[in-house]
Amino acid sequence: MSVPFIRNHQYNVVKKQADILHNACNTVADPKVVESVRLGAHDKIVEAFPDATALQKQALETILALKTAGDFQQYLRSLEPLLAEFTPVTDKQLKKLFPKNKKLKLPDLAAIDYRYVTYHGWTDIATNKLFIVYHLNGQLVGVEGRFTPVNKKVVCFLCNRHTEGALFSAITKSKPANASPDYYKAIGNYMCVNSDACNANITDVAPLEKFIHAVIG
Repeated sequence: MSVPFIRNHQYNVVKKQADILHNACNTVADPKVVESVRLGAHDKIVEAFPDATALQKQALETILALKTAGDFQQYLRSLEPLLAEFTPVTDKQLKKLFPKNKKLKLPDLAAIDYRYVTYHGWTDIATNKLFIVYHLNGQLVGVEGRFTPVNKKVVCFLCNRHTEGALFSAITKSKPANASPDYYKAIGNYMCVNSDACNANITDVAPLEKFIHAVIG
């Protein structure tokens, strides 16, 4: 059996392209158009796996033969054993990442299916804070910031969906040379209110990693 290699955001790419192709198969009468959509879906999936081996590509390229609803369902099910889990974290690790929060409200880690996690994100309503945990370059990192629902639709900077959102604002740890002792800079972005929904739709980790780098320095 192949070693799991599909990260959650990559699986979301596959699902999105499979949905696009499935819709074309059901609604488009011109076979040439369907074939064009099929090749486009295949190319986008391949682009999401730049380091895939020949065997891994073979598992992904089955999309080239899918036609029926059953085919698409089976294709996605066949990839589930190949999902690479977000490395599980413990309560102790989370408390260590956020040492200044003595009464840190932790998520229910036992209820998490780590196959479908790109980042851990949870809110503490009492303090209006959002906590994000992510594996960056092999290291577990944490970012916290003010989380303010805006009661309107926004474009999430992480998953790029138009959804009910909030403004997430985090204070950077880096300071310019000769900065005054009270200097601080906050970086804010709109994002999904629900981190689980965001994880289910994120297809690119670059914006997340850029944001974390900007915050932690």
